[in-house]
Amino acid sequence: MADLYPSIAQCAVVATAFKVLLFPAYKSTDFEVHRNWLAITNSLPVQEWYYETTSEWTLDYPPFFAGFEWIMSQFAKVVDPEMLKVYNLEYDSWQTIYFQRTTVIITELALVFVQTAPQSLKRPSHAAALSILLSPGLLIIDHIHFQYNGFLYGILILSLVLARKKSTTLASGLLFAILLCLKHIYLYLAPAYFVFLLRAYCLGPKSIFHIRFGNAIKLGTGIIAVFGAAFGPFAYWGQMPQLFSRLFPFSRGLCHAYWAPNIWAIYSFTDRVMIYAAPRLGLPVNQDAINSVTRGLVGDTSFAVLPEITARMTFVLTLFFQVIPLIKLFFDPTWDTFIGAVTLCGYASFLFGWHVHEKAILLVIIPFSLIALKDRRYLGAFRPLAVAGHVSLFPLLFTAAEFPIKNGVHHFLACLLPTSIRQACTSQQQIAHFPPR
Repeated sequence: MADLYPSIAQCAVVATAFKVLLFPAYKSTDFEVHRNWLAITNSLPVQEWYYETTSEWTLDYPPFFAGFEWIMSQFAKVVDPEMLKVYNLEYDSWQTIYFQRTTVIITELALVFVQTAPQSLKRPSHAAALSILLSPGLLIIDHIHFQYNGFLYGILILSLVLARKKSTTLASGLLFAILLCLKHIYLYLAPAYFVFLLRAYCLGPKSIFHIRFGNAIKLGTGIIAVFGAAFGPFAYWGQMPQLFSRLFPFSRGLCHAYWAPNIWAIYSFTDRVMIYAAPRLGLPVNQDAINSVTRGLVGDTSFAVLPEITARMTFVLTLFFQVIPLIKLFFDPTWDTFIGAVTLCGYASFLFGWHVHEKAILLVIIPFSLIALKDRRYLGAFRPLAVAGHVSLFPLLFTAAEFPIKNGVHHFLACLLPTSIRQACTSQQQIAHFPPR
């Protein structure tokens, strides 16, 4: 990596130093969520993990992430055993804060995988890693607001890179299966993986009627093994209904507390406007729903004038807009088409999904950065998406102390990262034919 400047190690040192300075910064309820999960997984037997309700922040991630919390809890008991008591709600000693902040930084270093990339992929892989390591979105979400998305996106990028070569396609699929058992938000991308693995790995390159039974058996066996390891014990204990009720809480309503800027945000805003226009237009107004979408709580969303939206409707709309790129992927199962399909599947889910978080925009931005790395023609679309997507995360940080941080870092990296991506384009012919606008 000596020929690439700045190196991953240099950026990691600078990024880590800056993130350490953010230790005293604002932390959301997600900090207490993960402290509580440390306590649950350390203090209770596995059979009780998905039934514990002492805190309102119950465990609602898949079993592999619960196991990840259990592993961290083994170190947490050395730092401060008090954080591992289930009834010690809202506990945030300085030892607890430093421990949890540090674990986010350490686990994020999964991005160093790019150092082992083939020589032909070093430059784009290097730029992709920097775009995550220095991501203003992950800085806001993980290192201030508090979550563990950095290492999860590192796994996703590694899975996408492995899909490039036929010899590592199986590893790509199995790694994505592991990722699903860590955080189920990546189900948004699963249709693209399903079609790609089916068409490029399980079926013949010249005919869809030529089935590669050996590959299909290896992939099927591997996926069953992964999901069996994650969910098998809970199926044996008869806890699958309880576990799925935690993973898919449809009772939380159409819109998240802080709305993601998707179609339902526009729909809700339109309903707000229609409340004032309805009397003049002779339209009925549901008085009980007038305060629904402005109360700032996670719950059912009701509309005063426009028709109600159900979870089934959002599913149908999402699937419809995902099918469009999936059809192209089925007939053209190349790596470039696959990355495009992953990006568009994430985008369709973000725009039309049920109870979408603002954080889900990273499911679009990060895969899209891989496309921009290969062909700078996409930079014109990537830059406004990245800037707008990161700005949409600003409501997560609403305290005055973080205002200069989120604005300064965002504007600096919004200019820096697209420039790095432009320089990383490997095809000089593309650069010559498609000069910057």
